[in-house]
Amino acid sequence: MAHVDIIDDTTLRITLRLEDATTMIQMAQREQVEYAQEIITIYEKMPVFEYTHFCFYAYDSARLFERVLGMDPKAYLSFSLDAPESFFYALYGGMVALYESSLQLVQQADVAGAGLDVNAHVSI
Repeated sequence: MAHVDIIDDTTLRITLRLEDATTMIQMAQREQVEYAQEIITIYEKMPVFEYTHFCFYAYDSARLFERVLGMDPKAYLSFSLDAPESFFYALYGGMVALYESSLQLVQQADVAGAGLDVNAHVSI
């Protein structure tokens, strides 16, 4: 389970393990509609950071991360993250598995939000 050490009033040290990646993947799968955009962002951007240097805050994709922590690290000025490489690779693998269906969910939401009929091309 994620471990958060409050170093002082402005600094945190966060320790994550492989199991935390599994937890994040399971949460993302259970609540895929809510996390679809984050899944897409993590999948698309994690390789840019060579996986193990990924920053959840670089692309506004930190809700899953914050949820597994049970707190908001943005309330502090700085934090360090200690996690094994397996955490990052497992998390990426989970996002890969959820990517295509997340794209579909976001596209459906965009169509619904625009008031478009996805079946408008079908003649009756």
